[in-house]
Amino acid sequence: MDKIAVVILNYNGRAFLEQFLPTVIAHSAEAKIIVADNASTDDSLSYLKSEFPTISVIVNESNGGFSKGYNDALKKVEAEYYVLLNSDIEVTENWIQPCIQLLESDSSIVAVQPKVLSFQKKSHFEHAGAAGGYLDKDFYPFCQGRIFESTEEDKGQYNVSHEVFWATGACLFIRAEKYHEVGGLDEDFFAHMEEIDLCWRLKARGNKIYYCADAHIYHVGGGTLSYQNPRKTYLNFRNSLYMLTKNYDGILLFKLIKRLLLDGMAAALFLVKFQFRHFLAVFNAHVTYYKKLTHFLKKRKAEKNSKRSPLTIGLYTKSIVFGHFLFGKKTFGDLDKKDFKA
Repeated sequence: MDKIAVVILNYNGRAFLEQFLPTVIAHSAEAKIIVADNASTDDSLSYLKSEFPTISVIVNESNGGFSKGYNDALKKVEAEYYVLLNSDIEVTENWIQPCIQLLESDSSIVAVQPKVLSFQKKSHFEHAGAAGGYLDKDFYPFCQGRIFESTEEDKGQYNVSHEVFWATGACLFIRAEKYHEVGGLDEDFFAHMEEIDLCWRLKARGNKIYYCADAHIYHVGGGTLSYQNPRKTYLNFRNSLYMLTKNYDGILLFKLIKRLLLDGMAAALFLVKFQFRHFLAVFNAHVTYYKKLTHFLKKRKAEKNSKRSPLTIGLYTKSIVFGHFLFGKKTFGDLDKKDFKA
């Protein structure tokens, strides 16, 4: 069994493999590198066979999205630690060891992410993960270094490793045993927020999620699905409701009513901006969610029957929506530390 397996999920990403795989190989001598192909229809597989014949390749039978793609592939990977790595990422020298050392420093730490910077603007944090993830009181996600679409310049303000609520799936270090113990990624999510759901389930069982400040990578972002694509809007709003329903321990009806109002405000904002496809995406996300509500209530019951631990670190007790859009809180530093659970 390998100690570390870096698993890159690929779907029609030959250009990214060509651009970034050599860097992964150059800076990952301590790990086995595996490309898990999600039934690509481009020439990714022939390219890998021709240019990287020694790289292990797992071919999935269908494109089941990020969640199913990784679940199918990781069933075939024997390692102590998995590193789920997006294909549109440039890694750096010594990007692996600080994260592994953090995992090995405490057995209760089960998942870790490095600092995620933008490939296009390397002085700034990247949207997907930045310097570790949080949730507000209504379970909207945000990060150190990124609140909604506002990303910060990296000035060393987040150069201390510490516990967070969730770690990004763009570059996720995780104990293989724990990944499988909780059933891996939820395949109903397809893509987007599935890593937050995974981290929530791990934390609910008494585990810790960490941000590692001593390693960094550069992420293109939106490599498979652009941030401006209405499909991404749909998945984010739908999956946020899925995640809330499964994992929130309180009175669900009250949260759903509030989320309906807040999501309605977001939809109205799309209308004001004449972004009609995004408005429809929010509407369709709610329609799909209510159609699957019974299914997710069953998942909620199963989660409640699992061993639960109180969720504290990583939760913001205020509304990040109101804070950002009404009170101008653009950076993580604008938030009052006393409003975070400890």
